[in-house]
Amino acid sequence: MSPTATPNPIPDTYRRVTPCLVVQGAAKALEFYREVFAATERTRVPGPGGTILHSEIEIGDSVVIVEDATRLMGTEAPPAGGLPGSPTFLFVYVEDVDAVVARAVELGATLKRAPQDQLYGDRDGSVVDPYGHWWTVATHVEDVPPEELERRMAAVLGQGGDA
Repeated sequence: MSPTATPNPIPDTYRRVTPCLVVQGAAKALEFYREVFAATERTRVPGPGGTILHSEIEIGDSVVIVEDATRLMGTEAPPAGGLPGSPTFLFVYVEDVDAVVARAVELGATLKRAPQDQLYGDRDGSVVDPYGHWWTVATHVEDVPPEELERRMAAVLGQGGDA
């Protein structure tokens, strides 16, 4: 690139929204994400005392930033067991939701919801990883047209189900 060229404001290797997970123990978290989601590490910036100031992993075609909580950056990690509820979670599609959820639990994640078929065409389940972050893991199993989704939702809501 020449010095006069204007860089792309959205780098080619990123999506417009890139989650950043702040954890206690980023090195171990990176290993967990590699084992569970087949994440590949793109970069790692070491910090004082063995911390990681910044790292990037790829899960499929998505980038996730993982960092240790630090005073330098003014960040805090959730507690290891996660929060009682969470206003955010990561949603990731995988080839085999049952195997990935089982592997996550085997490696220390807390099962929040076992994989089950959903009316919108996914089979999904949820875990909280050992670093306090909530993940919903899914495999798409059925293409559901909008009209059919409305019919299914009306049937569930008509039976007193929660939306």
